[in-house]
Amino acid sequence: GQTLVQLAADNPRVVAITAAMPAGTGLVTFARTYPDRFFDVGIAEQHAVTFAAGLATEGYRPVVAIYSTFLQRAFDQVLHDVCLQRLPVVFALDRGGIVGDDGATHQGLFDFAYLRIIPNIVVMAPKDENELRHMLKTALQYDGPIAFRYPRGTGTGCPIEQEIRLLPIGVAEVLRDGEDIAVLAVGNTVSTALEAAQELAERGISAAVINARFVKPLDEACIVSYATRTRKMITIEENVLAGGFGSAVLELLNARGLGDVQLARMGIPDVFVEHGRPEILRAKYGLTAAGVVRTADMLLQRAKKFKLVTPNWGEKRR
Repeated sequence: GQTLVQLAADNPRVVAITAAMPAGTGLVTFARTYPDRFFDVGIAEQHAVTFAAGLATEGYRPVVAIYSTFLQRAFDQVLHDVCLQRLPVVFALDRGGIVGDDGATHQGLFDFAYLRIIPNIVVMAPKDENELRHMLKTALQYDGPIAFRYPRGTGTGCPIEQEIRLLPIGVAEVLRDGEDIAVLAVGNTVSTALEAAQELAERGISAAVINARFVKPLDEACIVSYATRTRKMITIEENVLAGGFGSAVLELLNARGLGDVQLARMGIPDVFVEHGRPEILRAKYGLTAAGVVRTADMLLQRAKKFKLVTPNWGEKRR
């Protein structure tokens, strides 16, 4: 909320929209600072999105701050009213990923999947609160639909850079180089991947860690480079596996003829996640540093057991 207030001071066309959740989405300070640029439309998520589309056609830069799970109600409006017209609407998705105490209906575990299929939209997730600030500035200057999701609760306590900068669209961040295996993480799973890489390093295993930043578009050059080098990759996300970030990486590898690369996807299986403390739920679904280490061990052991051979389909059959 403070960052939006700061950026809105430089652009009078920035407005904020919420669907009856000004406190929950962190817009209270914005509403007090810019009361004429703040709109609470009530419990009407579909209207919030269409209203934002209308404002965008008139030159405004609307930020729709909404819970990830509640944006599901407005899927048709996101698709037809915003993305079909390629309007510059920013979707700030609060409570992305495992939410925990709010129960099964509030788990923000579907947004990567349901947004990734829509043409024209950019989908991001920051690794921490510092990167979130950069993503907000990037979103406000992007000329098209763009969404970023972030988890419930306080940040990681990381240092905050004074300068808020633009991030190049579709470019990942290599946090740690490695030769044995590559871990592609997105959002708040990046810290988990880094912790796992350190544990692996202590055992003599060189693991690269890439902060994907973007679920759409992917940093194809970065992913293909590490896939070619390591031949073993892990993706980790707090999202359903079906259609999520890992699926996007799998599709990319298949399209580039890299189907023999061993890829393990970590995320939420085909279930509704129940009520529970986030740390307990993450442990249940293996979304922990220990889970990443186990997955890496599995891939490395499999690579030792089996030599992958790419068939030569040009050979004449006997």
